[in-house]
Amino acid sequence: LVLAEKSDRVVLFVLWNEDYRYAEFQDGIWSALTPWDRSLNVRLARAIADEQDGLHAGAYGPNSNSNEPWFFDAYYLYHDGSGWTELTLDDFVNVNGEDTTWADRDGTIVCTGQPIGGARSTKTYTNFELVLEWKHERHAGNSGVFLWCPESAFADLQPGQLPRSGIEVQVLDLGYEENWETNKGAPSDWFTSHGDVFPVGESKMKPFTPRIEYTAADGTAYTVGQPKSTRSFPTRRLTRAAGEWNHYYIRAINGEVRLWVNGEEVNGGSQCAPRTGYLALEAEGAPVEFRNVRIRELP
Repeated sequence: LVLAEKSDRVVLFVLWNEDYRYAEFQDGIWSALTPWDRSLNVRLARAIADEQDGLHAGAYGPNSNSNEPWFFDAYYLYHDGSGWTELTLDDFVNVNGEDTTWADRDGTIVCTGQPIGGARSTKTYTNFELVLEWKHERHAGNSGVFLWCPESAFADLQPGQLPRSGIEVQVLDLGYEENWETNKGAPSDWFTSHGDVFPVGESKMKPFTPRIEYTAADGTAYTVGQPKSTRSFPTRRLTRAAGEWNHYYIRAINGEVRLWVNGEEVNGGSQCAPRTGYLALEAEGAPVEFRNVRIRELP
């Protein structure tokens, strides 16, 4: 459960038969448990943000490794409240692209995908929350968001080269996985299009889910990954197709990364090294857009 408490109101979230429900306590009376409609997230987040002082949010449930929140996306995913900073293209350095590789279009970061490479943040980050929306413009487009990249990841990086190290949160269109299955005659056994998280180069990470079993459309089961894989695979497949916006919420604290895709936590890893460094957006051959990029640094 998750309990959000204000001076005059308590909101209780519970997992009930695999569905989320909520109840409100106000004026000494509990309301009935009501199925959670995710369209309510924005309304509730703003209501809580309006009275952020005095808010206490906590979670104590079977999916929690500690006393940290594990579902309260009404606040965390819609990032109302204090401490958030918008990141625009001015907050990134074009490392090895052409002048036209990265552009700003009415506040949206637009990337042509050519040449392959990256744009890194102007500053380094250690503990933070990052929210963004991304959209592929082409079937089977590929990109990524890098965390905790050291300076060496970009030193003398030539056009056509990707950042050498860091923790990558994959930004991959559904068509990439579809093309693999068409060409190989079987689902991919080493990647997905739904938010893989993995270390690149000399970076390290212990994956939450190095191996997972999925069910195909025809009902057959198939396995992705290996027990000793360094790549972590999502527990749910929630990515939307090319032409549609996807929402990522990334929480990176003390060497642990957690990823929410379109409102649900699906993936992550721990024991990351290094656990401080630059952010980077990846150009990897196809047009991609990023918008509403915001970060909140944490102690």
